[in-house]
Amino acid sequence: MAIPCPPFLTSEKLTPTESPTPPPPVSQEELKKIAAYKAVDFVQSGMVLGLGTGSTAKHAVDRIGELLNLGKLTNITGIPTSKQTQKQALSLGIPLSDLDSHPVVDLAIDGADEVDGHLNLVKGRGGSLLREKMIESACRKFIVIVDQSKIVSHIGAHGGAMPVEVVPFCWKFTQEKLQVLFDYAGCEAKLRRIGNGDDPYVTDNGNYIVDLFFEKEIGDLEVASDKMLRLAGVVEHGLFLGMASTVIVAGELGVTIKHRFD
Repeated sequence: MAIPCPPFLTSEKLTPTESPTPPPPVSQEELKKIAAYKAVDFVQSGMVLGLGTGSTAKHAVDRIGELLNLGKLTNITGIPTSKQTQKQALSLGIPLSDLDSHPVVDLAIDGADEVDGHLNLVKGRGGSLLREKMIESACRKFIVIVDQSKIVSHIGAHGGAMPVEVVPFCWKFTQEKLQVLFDYAGCEAKLRRIGNGDDPYVTDNGNYIVDLFFEKEIGDLEVASDKMLRLAGVVEHGLFLGMASTVIVAGELGVTIKHRFD
């Protein structure tokens, strides 16, 4: 189902001597905002919401806060997927809780780093993959919001990182095990650092992240997932398989909504 975006609609009529003026290019940030606002249309008063992390999810959290302040949404409870999102939500006046108090979440809205044709995802390049997976796996409905650049033919197609959260203890040992595990796919495993420095990036959970880069397809994603989780030292990985209920994609020609069982 494709829904044209408002910026591309026009009522201007051209005379035969006029040439149509192409619309101004839409920035990636604007596309993210379009997808995020569309996702918030699914939010209803009284819901427990998983609040995603990252540049796209930030727009959704902002919109939820705006609608709460306008009185268009009421009795919303948010469960943030990171300390960053927790801080943002509190600044907007969104009431917060956690999975201990709300083990079933009505709806989560979050971005993704990659989305394939089966709505499988790569997430975690922002560093919040463990909390995201815990909350989004507890949802009745999980809506993913992306711009068109995140759509891939297969996981790893663009050569981007597939994050794996690992315990700091003997992280080099775990990193080497991960690289060997995917040697057939030309894997390079790198510890994520802070900026261009030497200090390891530390997650909200006090762990490190090893980013995996593939030259070839990794094959059966369920098998790959299981093998990673069997490695001692691995806490969680950024493959989100069979979790997305709906993916909202904002592109230059409009918004496309894809449902898992379409």
